[in-house]
Amino acid sequence: MKLQQLRYFLEVYRCNLNISEAAEILFTSQPGISKQIKLLEDELGVQLFVRHGKRIVAVTPPGQAVLEIAERIFRDVQSIRNIGTEFAEQDSGHLTIATTYTQARHVLPPVVAEFFRQYPKVGLSLVPAEPSAVDRMVAEGLADFAINSEADARHSELRHISARAWNRCVLVPQGHKLADKNRISLADLSSMPLIGYTEAGQDTALQQAFSGSGLALPQVVLSSMDAGVIKTYVRAGLGVGLLADAAYDPQRDADLVCLPADHLFKPSFTYIVVRQDAYLRNYAYDFMQLYLPGLTRDRIEQALYEPIREDFSI
Repeated sequence: MKLQQLRYFLEVYRCNLNISEAAEILFTSQPGISKQIKLLEDELGVQLFVRHGKRIVAVTPPGQAVLEIAERIFRDVQSIRNIGTEFAEQDSGHLTIATTYTQARHVLPPVVAEFFRQYPKVGLSLVPAEPSAVDRMVAEGLADFAINSEADARHSELRHISARAWNRCVLVPQGHKLADKNRISLADLSSMPLIGYTEAGQDTALQQAFSGSGLALPQVVLSSMDAGVIKTYVRAGLGVGLLADAAYDPQRDADLVCLPADHLFKPSFTYIVVRQDAYLRNYAYDFMQLYLPGLTRDRIEQALYEPIREDFSI
């Protein structure tokens, strides 16, 4: 069995069972990949893929088991490489961070600027996605760590360090009937079409706020994980926006009125998300500390290596 065979098998799976696409990514030929996977199957004595003719249509149960181990192997291989480069090149490398759109656009820019000042030789990739996908990228080893607005309990191998508190606000256009209100109420929201991150039935914060109020949940007429999209449709007059207060920029959004809603909704937290078995370069720890001043490396490692989830809110 060769590491290359496992790499080919794993890449075909990641390319939605498309061998041609995997061959392009791996800079090799389609027949070469097919041959190496067949050799791997012959050695293991099991079929890894379900085939209809020459076309791969699914992964077999033994193939699923091999996938899990192969993914773990390549995460460990990357960790070994990181250990080597940690001592050979302490101030250069690459860091991939998965995060939400709001964090990437409205919270992280000053953190990234300071990080580049300290580590000009480190390449940085910010991968914005919806919260469920953010955790999954860390779990699958596609990101070194994540900064997420939610904690997903489905991935037992991840550790969540509670970081920054954030609150919601309501955005309305200038001249809207709520624009002059000093303090909005749930009754105000109940009667308005909302534009938010998720549908009303999936927004737990919205459900908790209205629970026991006797008021009907407002209708979410449009949902998007991108705060910029929410603001665009608030401007278009489709409804009032419900989003993180950090996404409001008084200068860029001067045509909108931001109404605080922290008295209606409990504060939420962002989380730093790390795989428990990850080997992180020094500059990864430094980025986390820039994001959350006061968070020490000892606290991060305590969260990684202790089985319980600790809350390190500052």
